[in-house]
Amino acid sequence: MINIKIIEITDKEYPKKLLQIKNPPKKLYVEGNSKLLNKKSIAIVGSRKCTEYGWKQAMRFGKELSQNGICVVSGMAVGIDKAAHIGAKSYKGKTIAVLGGGFKDIYPEENKELFYEIIEQGGCIITEYSPEEKTKSTNFPKRNRIISGLAMGTLIVEAAQRSGSLITARYTKEQKKPIFCIPSNIGRYKEYRYKQFN
Repeated sequence: MINIKIIEITDKEYPKKLLQIKNPPKKLYVEGNSKLLNKKSIAIVGSRKCTEYGWKQAMRFGKELSQNGICVVSGMAVGIDKAAHIGAKSYKGKTIAVLGGGFKDIYPEENKELFYEIIEQGGCIITEYSPEEKTKSTNFPKRNRIISGLAMGTLIVEAAQRSGSLITARYTKEQKKPIFCIPSNIGRYKEYRYKQFN
């Protein structure tokens, strides 16, 4: 059973960070722990067709950020988004999923279980779209301004050259926030740095 809360842009509870972006949503439809919307948070986004390495790194960073009280924001897509949510949802920082449609059209279908797990484990799911509105591909770029807007910065994992993740990165840059990237082999990079300086 979905219990939807509506937060208007004029409400005290409206996320302060979203008030600082271009074209903030006039209202948010919220399910779950709305207090997370004003917590310190980092966005983690990346490829839907990620490698096992990318999946593990998104899980790892989602978990470690959340364990340290930092909320993880992502878009509940398959791939990197899903891994980041899974890594974060069970810990004190928790996670926020931002949807590209209404609550009556949970997308993608295969993430319905994740949707309910995020809520049950103290996370939060939001959208600017009314419950009946269908998810459309044209909604995702607009959705990404909210993902970056809620966060202090954005971590990119295995994003393609032409992808929604890089749209999120562009919004992050416009919002004058830091952008982070995972190296293609973070273990090898650490080993190289150690050999170089020791």
